[in-house]
Amino acid sequence: MGFKIRKGDKVRIIAGKERKKEGKVLGLFPKEEKVLIQGLNFVKRHTKPRGEGKPSGIIEKEAPLAISNVVLICPRCNQPTKIGYKIVEKGKKLRVCKKCGETIDKE
Repeated sequence: MGFKIRKGDKVRIIAGKERKKEGKVLGLFPKEEKVLIQGLNFVKRHTKPRGEGKPSGIIEKEAPLAISNVVLICPRCNQPTKIGYKIVEKGKKLRVCKKCGETIDKE
């Protein structure tokens, strides 16, 4: 299943405790339909000591969000937008902003 959001895109969260916050996509998890965003959706993990270099305690880390809860921010018009496609060459598609009509991908 292909997503319209890719690693490195700027996105805004539209649902949940982090609503209206923006961040950069660090990773995608297609099987779970989740996305990891830099600096957002922190969870606390209680860990036991697991040898040297692995201390115990409460560690905060970013957790994945459902991809349906984020929307892409167009780099040109800086607005949250839906994504369309434009076919350039045989088999090559570029993502297009539905608000300003500019291509999102670098050719």
